[in-house]
Amino acid sequence: MTVFWETIAAYNAATWPVQILLVAVGIVLTLLLCFRPTTAVKNAMKVFMALLNFWIAFVYYHIYCEPREYNDLLTLFWAIMGCMWIYDLTARNATLERTGHHTGFALLLFAMPFIYPLCSLALGREFPMITSPVMPCSVAVFTLALMLAFAERVNIILAMLLGHWALVGLSKVYYFGIPEDYLLACSVVPALYVFLREYIVAISQRPSKPSPRVLNGLLGVLCIIIGLFIAYTLLHQFNLFSEI
Repeated sequence: MTVFWETIAAYNAATWPVQILLVAVGIVLTLLLCFRPTTAVKNAMKVFMALLNFWIAFVYYHIYCEPREYNDLLTLFWAIMGCMWIYDLTARNATLERTGHHTGFALLLFAMPFIYPLCSLALGREFPMITSPVMPCSVAVFTLALMLAFAERVNIILAMLLGHWALVGLSKVYYFGIPEDYLLACSVVPALYVFLREYIVAISQRPSKPSPRVLNGLLGVLCIIIGLFIAYTLLHQFNLFSEI
């Protein structure tokens, strides 16, 4: 636990000016996508997302998290997601057109990167040993918000990778004392349901086994199970199951 928080403190102390710049660029590009969604703006956002993922991979994990175990695997994980944004840029898969769907949920997720540090401060932590807007979970939840608000055709592989990251991140609640990660875990379940349900609807006219109706039912059951697991871990965190 000590190494975990020491690496976060070292990262924040050394990179906070760049983090402020990245946050400012992200805000500007998001507003431009809303009000002036030109092709250049859409391409700029894809480039920014690729750079943001590469930043997490090579600056956060490879450099500052080098004392942690498995930092090389996490570097590879986030580098793969950065490459997926480059692929979307070259193949023009993600249109980044404003959908008008799930607006309230998307706005909540856009606010999450700023809620993370507030939660850390509320828990009694002090800078630089706090979660910041340019850390893996904050970037993941921003990506989910971007996909909800602007992706008519969701990159389902990227969505599944983010879902995997969120669920694995629950372990950090126990091992490193970072309950802020519940924010991402609780956000990803409804987001995954939306993404996968829209994917099922998109293929509903094609013959498939199992049928789209069965797939939709299985998706609902899966999300309920994941939600119950998250609820259990949250209640367990407050020792409500200490006698079980």
